[in-house]
Amino acid sequence: MAGKDTYDETSRIVLEELKASLGSIRSEDIERLIEAAENAEQIFFVGVGRVLLSLEAVAKRWAHLGLRTHIVGEITEPAITDRDILIVGSGSGTTLFPAGIARKAYETGAKVIHIGSNPDSELKNIADFMVRIPVRTKCCLEDEIDSRQPMTTLFEQTLLLVGDIAAKMMIDRRRLDMKELWRYHANLE
Repeated sequence: MAGKDTYDETSRIVLEELKASLGSIRSEDIERLIEAAENAEQIFFVGVGRVLLSLEAVAKRWAHLGLRTHIVGEITEPAITDRDILIVGSGSGTTLFPAGIARKAYETGAKVIHIGSNPDSELKNIADFMVRIPVRTKCCLEDEIDSRQPMTTLFEQTLLLVGDIAAKMMIDRRRLDMKELWRYHANLE
């Protein structure tokens, strides 16, 4: 296979994997995520690597909805309080930096939400709840959806889409005018 045939086949594989991963997420967990986000004073996001890149995109999109979002470690990051939430993106739930930040947020009284694949990670003891994306991680759990994409690509893709799906649900529920959302968009471009 070469050229368009290779692209078409690879696209089909990726889309099928995404359909399976998105279809495996419990809708009630997305409802809880939206409720927590809309009720929080501020929303903090933490992750590393490509997971962080997906979370940065989610934070930006949610900021376009008028929500106060921050990435842990950004130079203008404010203090987290018990009126805020921390969204931890970690497929395995064992990555040192996000797990450590989650413990610190928990100690401040902030709500901790884990978006990941491993329901038995150490985060289960401090997270208020988990949005499980049961796709392949370094844990190689029996019930994880396998992927033909490299490493944890399917998790990162699904994480980004979950954020965008939640944003669309918030837009619809709040009956936000799409044109009005541009007031939150960066204008120093």
